[in-house]
Amino acid sequence: MITFVGAGTGAVDLITVRGMRLLEKADVVIYAGSLVNSELLQYTGKECEVYNSAHMTLEEVLGVMERADNEGKEVVRLHTGDPSIYGAVREQMDALDEKGISYESCPGVSACFGAAASLNLEYTLPGLSQSLIITRMEGKTAVPSGEGIESFAAHHASMAIYLSTGMLKELVRRLIAGGYDASTPAALVYKATWPDEEKYVCTLAELAEVAREHQITKTALVLVGDVIAHSAYEKSRLYAADFETEFRKKKSID
Repeated sequence: MITFVGAGTGAVDLITVRGMRLLEKADVVIYAGSLVNSELLQYTGKECEVYNSAHMTLEEVLGVMERADNEGKEVVRLHTGDPSIYGAVREQMDALDEKGISYESCPGVSACFGAAASLNLEYTLPGLSQSLIITRMEGKTAVPSGEGIESFAAHHASMAIYLSTGMLKELVRRLIAGGYDASTPAALVYKATWPDEEKYVCTLAELAEVAREHQITKTALVLVGDVIAHSAYEKSRLYAADFETEFRKKKSID
């Protein structure tokens, strides 16, 4: 069996309990060494075979999976964050389907949630934003024409922008062109939840300079939106005394 496991945001103890247990019983682990914290390998057994996919092609990764599966071994394919977000897992799964090899997935904590925790953010503050847009700038991987930064910026929703730290000047230009004001709150979170995490809150206009000043060129997440300043938002109705739910009756307010 092949199991695609989300390694979480970086901190060793932010992998799920299920993911940790899968690592403990794995015979073979193929981990994305360019992004996954190698300290997670401490959960593997002494006899476990470990491969770093940063040095492998897709065909080589699949070859290891197929051999191990033929030998009846348990394989963990360890991806950064949650495999469903920029994990390049679908192509692996389709190839396994062609080979008749079974697989399943174990979710993980994606970087945008690790960054929110580091900054104590709520992305969905009433009156400011009730949506979170997860996106990226086009790079080596193209972005569909209908998913341009400008079109998302027009919504003024909370945004978590991956894989774009090396293009911050262009990113800021396009966010402002799409409708965000230059004074919109922004944050740059480098290696969220890792021991060497860095986090900076600024405005869109200041974002590129903050990255330059701190020499951050990769492995960082950009957050944009008024929720970062968490001011002038409305309180949730869920806990209001005059709001009734199936668990709580309205309470009189004297």
